[in-house]
Amino acid sequence: MVVELISVGTELLLGNIVNTNAAYLSRKCAILGLSMYHQSVVGDNEERLSDTLRTALDRSDVVILSGGLGPTKDDLTKEIAAEVLEMPLVEDSHSRKRIEEYFKNSQFKIITDNNWKQAMVPEGSIVIDNQNGTAPGIIMEKNGKSVILLPGPPNELVPMFENDIFPYLNKLQPETISSSMVKICGLGESYVETQIADLIEKQSNPTIATYAKTGEVHLRVTAKASDEKEAKKLIKPMVKELKNRFGNNIYTTDEAVSLEETIVNLLKEKQLTLTTAESCTGGMLAARLTNVPGVSEVYKQGFVTYSNRAKRKLLDVKKNTLKDYGAVSDKTAKEMAKNGAFITGTDVCVSITGIAGPDGGTPEKPVGLVYIACCYNNRITVNEYHFKGGRAKIRENAVVRALTLLRETILEDKD
Repeated sequence: MVVELISVGTELLLGNIVNTNAAYLSRKCAILGLSMYHQSVVGDNEERLSDTLRTALDRSDVVILSGGLGPTKDDLTKEIAAEVLEMPLVEDSHSRKRIEEYFKNSQFKIITDNNWKQAMVPEGSIVIDNQNGTAPGIIMEKNGKSVILLPGPPNELVPMFENDIFPYLNKLQPETISSSMVKICGLGESYVETQIADLIEKQSNPTIATYAKTGEVHLRVTAKASDEKEAKKLIKPMVKELKNRFGNNIYTTDEAVSLEETIVNLLKEKQLTLTTAESCTGGMLAARLTNVPGVSEVYKQGFVTYSNRAKRKLLDVKKNTLKDYGAVSDKTAKEMAKNGAFITGTDVCVSITGIAGPDGGTPEKPVGLVYIACCYNNRITVNEYHFKGGRAKIRENAVVRALTLLRETILEDKD
């Protein structure tokens, strides 16, 4: 069954708001096993909205429209849908009563006449109560097609979809889709794709999709089956094969789990404490780690030593090291990591120093040069990286590589 999304609102076209509804609805439709080939964004224009809906109905079984159900004149979605499907608008007494109750219990006691527009529904449609607003949702069925109208505000759309629309669509599409996200760090996208080329070539059900993230590669394994349990059975052997191929480079198969979360859990498991020492990333590594709930059990201190003076004063980096090798060097990174662990009395310290640009580079030390070191039980590992891209991209890459090095160092410990 094919589904299509139409997001309505000139504010979306102008970029005034981010279209989070489309991302949410796409994920939910995928879970339901619905095929989606097109999405559209159309402004508050009668002719263009009508053309967009007619086109969608020609090629899709289900069309979901979000936005344009409010009380103002530019809220046209319901009126256009009723016209296209030739289902005249009639007043729904139940919706009118709910609108009255909503205003009665809100801070806005006066109901202006334009609000009654929201009580008008296409004749013969299924009306969905809005538990968080005034505009009801609507399901219109005609000629084997379904048109679903949802309010635009996410706090209204999401609960309405979860409680009412998801079950409705699930009945239309008995198959379900389940997926597992295999997250890989420490390997490049091209290498990962090469290693799974044979699996992709032979894939049918389940399938593998590759997503390149900053410093990571994510592989989504997706299966379609009669129910979620059966779909997960199909996924399991594929995930097992990926684990055989990529080993410890896979840090999780849970879509909700981040790299930093796995590291915090690893530190807790091994009862280790951590310090960070950053220069060019300016605390970004510490911020990633402290986003994880419960990190205070293992994360003790973070240093942001942007200047040479700070490196000397806070981390005891030797004056001669900075003079002879420079702040961006493997020697400085090593001293930052070693001294950071010693000063704070922690088991592990990871350090970052580099040139994020756009200025400051030289032929010998270009923009993007970053050294990352990890000191663990007085053993120090340091890696040199040459990142491409702008300042933000270089810093983000450095943080992910630091997390990866930290994880690898702990996993390599045999004690």
